[in-house]
Amino acid sequence: MKLGKRLGVAAVTLSLLGVVLAGCSSNNAAAATSDKWSTVVKTAKKEGTVKSVGMPDTWANWIGSWNDIKAKYGVSHKDTDMSSAQELQNFKNVQGKKASDIGDIGINVGPTATKKNLLMPYRSQYWNKIPTWAKDKKGYWAAGYTGTIAFITDTKNVKAADAPKSWADLTKGNYKVSVGDVATEAQAQYAVLAAAHAKGGSETNVKPGIDFFADLHKKDRLSTVDTSIDNFKKGEQQVAVVWDFNALNYRKLIGGDKDRFKISIPTDGTVTSGYAEVLNKKAAHPAAAKLARSFILSDQGQINLAKGFARPIRSDVKLPDSVKSQLLPDSDYKNVYHVKNNDKWNTTTVKLAQMWQSDVMGKK
Repeated sequence: MKLGKRLGVAAVTLSLLGVVLAGCSSNNAAAATSDKWSTVVKTAKKEGTVKSVGMPDTWANWIGSWNDIKAKYGVSHKDTDMSSAQELQNFKNVQGKKASDIGDIGINVGPTATKKNLLMPYRSQYWNKIPTWAKDKKGYWAAGYTGTIAFITDTKNVKAADAPKSWADLTKGNYKVSVGDVATEAQAQYAVLAAAHAKGGSETNVKPGIDFFADLHKKDRLSTVDTSIDNFKKGEQQVAVVWDFNALNYRKLIGGDKDRFKISIPTDGTVTSGYAEVLNKKAAHPAAAKLARSFILSDQGQINLAKGFARPIRSDVKLPDSVKSQLLPDSDYKNVYHVKNNDKWNTTTVKLAQMWQSDVMGKK
């Protein structure tokens, strides 16, 4: 479930978005149509609501955009929190008035959702501002924000001087390391890929990452504690491997001693990836779904996400100094890997659960 792992912050003010959007028909992305923004807004207002899955208020400051959309367009919002895999099952199985409209999935499962014919293709006027690696060329999915695998250390349990800054440091420690559920969570799967990259691997060769965590398990250093904010609050974490925006958000929401949590981007290699806002082909409120996706990619929508510590996918958006200052410095992201082939990475993730069980947890 995402709720315990994707916690955001408060809402901000809406900026005007009055532009023409380029859309795609739900049957053929290549046969693009032009939807006037006024038509999208008019229809979305009539629909009156947008139902999301995996996009709770408390994740990456989604509440900022939901509140803005409500204030500007009168479109209410409801969410059911779930994992990426559960979202796709929801898209597949729920129909009619109960169907959800929009979801937020790891881009590694974007190809699967597309092949299963679950998505409604749609491209806004921001399409060309999204990096090629972060979108489907036909418009079935596109990332709205990025995350980079990071370490977060609770210095109530680990000496600050021992907080890892690299995978090499992690190997030398004597603390427990939490990763999460590799079978179902994109964050945990990318943690394996990040370790693999640091050791010379890639999306088609995650064995170096599997071997890395197998070695930790042999030394009894893998924790079974979930990487959730509740467990951080209870002091049950020592070091966790999570998205950078989760780490920053946990630290802020827990509060207290500002130096309690040490956060670092692994200097010897990590992975940056994205989460894609996808539209359900069976959406009960298709216009509201389009409006929401478009707003998320607008300047204000991108700033809203940054307020929740997620880095906007659009590099041309200028963040207010007060927002930019709460993120980690750009200089921390020198050794970052982007998946070169999402189809191949998707194939790998399907095998990861079995690999983790047999080659990590089974080796002791």
